[in-house]
Amino acid sequence: MLPPETIDETAPASARGRTVPRPPGPLRTLAGLPEARWAGTSVLLFALAVPAQLLGAPSWVWGPLYAGCYVTGGWGPAWSGLQALRERTLDVDLLMIVAALGAAAIGQVLDGGLLVVIFATSGALEAWATARTESSVRGLLELAPDRATRLDPVTGDEERVAADELAVDDLVLVRPGEMVGADAVVLDGTSEVDQATITGEPLPAAKAPGDEVFAGTLNGTGALRVRVARGAGDSVVARIAELVEQASATKARTQRWIEQIEQRYSLGVVVATLLVFGVPVLLGEPLADALLRAMTFMIVASPCAVVLSTMPPLLAAIATAGRHGVLVKSAEVMEQLGTITAVALDKTGTLTRGRPVLTAVHAVAGSWDADTALATAAAAEHPSEHPLARAVVAAARDRRLPLPPASGFTARPGHGVSATVARRTIEVGRPGEDAPGQVREIEDSGGTAVVVHADGAPVAVLAVHDALRPAAADSVAALAARTATPPTLLTGDNPRAAQRTADAVGITDVHAGLLPADKVDAVERRRADGDRLLVVGDGVNDAPALAAADVGAAMGRAGADLTLTAADVVVVRDDLTTLPALLDLARRTRRVVIANLVIAASIIGVLVVWDLVGHLPLPLGVAGHEGSTILVALNGLRLLRSSAWTRPPAPTRRCVAT
Repeated sequence: MLPPETIDETAPASARGRTVPRPPGPLRTLAGLPEARWAGTSVLLFALAVPAQLLGAPSWVWGPLYAGCYVTGGWGPAWSGLQALRERTLDVDLLMIVAALGAAAIGQVLDGGLLVVIFATSGALEAWATARTESSVRGLLELAPDRATRLDPVTGDEERVAADELAVDDLVLVRPGEMVGADAVVLDGTSEVDQATITGEPLPAAKAPGDEVFAGTLNGTGALRVRVARGAGDSVVARIAELVEQASATKARTQRWIEQIEQRYSLGVVVATLLVFGVPVLLGEPLADALLRAMTFMIVASPCAVVLSTMPPLLAAIATAGRHGVLVKSAEVMEQLGTITAVALDKTGTLTRGRPVLTAVHAVAGSWDADTALATAAAAEHPSEHPLARAVVAAARDRRLPLPPASGFTARPGHGVSATVARRTIEVGRPGEDAPGQVREIEDSGGTAVVVHADGAPVAVLAVHDALRPAAADSVAALAARTATPPTLLTGDNPRAAQRTADAVGITDVHAGLLPADKVDAVERRRADGDRLLVVGDGVNDAPALAAADVGAAMGRAGADLTLTAADVVVVRDDLTTLPALLDLARRTRRVVIANLVIAASIIGVLVVWDLVGHLPLPLGVAGHEGSTILVALNGLRLLRSSAWTRPPAPTRRCVAT
């Protein structure tokens, strides 16, 4: 059954398998849905008509009640079916209405009314299930407060403004107990912020100068002065809602397959219904009995439950993941996550904190002094988004070194950057064949060596060290327990630093010194071997590998547009522990989809056989058909519960420098 492209929001459309956008507010409740109001009216009229008919009241008493029941419960599905028919699409909703009218035509007014009532009630429950899934996403948009306190950057005067008026670099005061009005960076003050609405963290997170806070989170006991980092439309909460709504508009491969065969199946049902009616009539069966059997067959053979078996659980899982700070960009991605057999992880920014620190500057003998080399390197690195570049720039600022002007910036992912500084060509990047002797010493200590060249000659070696994420080892172990093969490390870092990190987290399959193209080759080899691969990374240099994988996941803190575009999953809370929980959710979703398909197909099969070889009463056929539809919808809705998201592994190992 394929519903029409547009559905009147005021009509009781039984848009099975289709997500109809609804505004937040009263429509979140069952009573607030127009489908529910029309269905309730139909049920009431049916409840009045049945006893009047059974008690022998004249037909002019119960006849109009039945007519009202048919109209209020059936006009919406009938209109949807006619709209679809205009586009040469056979809608199962229309088949249901035809069956109800056919039953009424042979005097089975009560049975036809029962079909309309159950069908309308089923549609209302399906609409409520869809609305509840959507409300869990749309509710994110209501997290941010309406007002915020903006500070004048010169005088410090306070001004209450609408939160959506805040612009990047505005100064905002967040008082104790207030909601944070925008994604921002703390400038002054310390406090604890409840981020459960965004990250799913059960305990408030300590915030100090330099830390990031998110719109819609709740400040604790301390006052914070923050600088707005993103506009309202670009905030994490807005991005979660936008991406999850985009995901809701997609269809999984299973759903697309179902829809491909649905039209042929529906046409087959029509042809079979005609045969079920025509053959017995030719053999001498009474017309009314044959028509009743045919109408019952049309009802029980309709694939409504099959259509609803896939998308409700997938959309519910996407919404649940979004509530816990993981954006899954499509229903197809959620479906693919349930089949992942291997995981490959980047090192810097993925297994490590992604905030490396410059620990030493080694000037090459006979060249520049350390401060000059650092200031020049920072000037060249300043436009770069790479974590190592940010460490170099931060170190120069900490030493209060003035950065000379730079021009002609060029980034070569996997190699480094180059720029013109003080009329000299400065290159900052990975060691080459002419690497100074300090490189090996730095790499032996587990650090990363960054070589600074001026006009082609090495002038300094920068030593940068990173630290593992607190739960990196536990997350790797949890991923290993959920996949057929142990996790793999894919990194552009030097082999010694890569091996040190791998040893610390328990990875035995290490591929180091990889350029972006090399990572893509490694991913394609794993896929060619039959693995369904999840690749996790951050930074522009990981974007090709993320795009080449079956599923690519980007750590959200990096925020590189290219990375987030290439990724299928964005870990907004920048926490590796969410990945095992995500795989668990995806596999549970896959089991629910399979169970729904089995339930739907089994009930349809039993009812069809019963009707063909025996005598299936129409009310029982209606109850079985609509009951299975409601059952699979509610089964998928279970994935909205908090219990569907397993607790991530708690860190048990200490952070180690890498």
